[in-house]
Amino acid sequence: MTKITSAQRKTLKGLAHHIDPVVQLGKNGLTSELIETINKSLDDHELIKLKFIDFKDEKKELAAEIEKKTKSVNVSNIGNISIYYRQQKNPEKRKIKV
Repeated sequence: MTKITSAQRKTLKGLAHHIDPVVQLGKNGLTSELIETINKSLDDHELIKLKFIDFKDEKKELAAEIEKKTKSVNVSNIGNISIYYRQQKNPEKRKIKV
């Protein structure tokens, strides 16, 4: 995913406001299984929230690593919640127009 503009970021943050976290990063840390779960969630929803249960001190570095490994965009980090967006590859299944 390429960079997004500030207007797109604002739109995505607004859309994410009412959704609940679908992935939680806990005591096991950033495992390959968690990356697979994030990828599946991004494929299904395009826009997801991830909650940091543990590793709160390292969330900035982990958020950047998740962004890189999932080829998504880290829209925002608010408290212990990160928002990620990745456009659906299939144009017919896209739910979000940015």
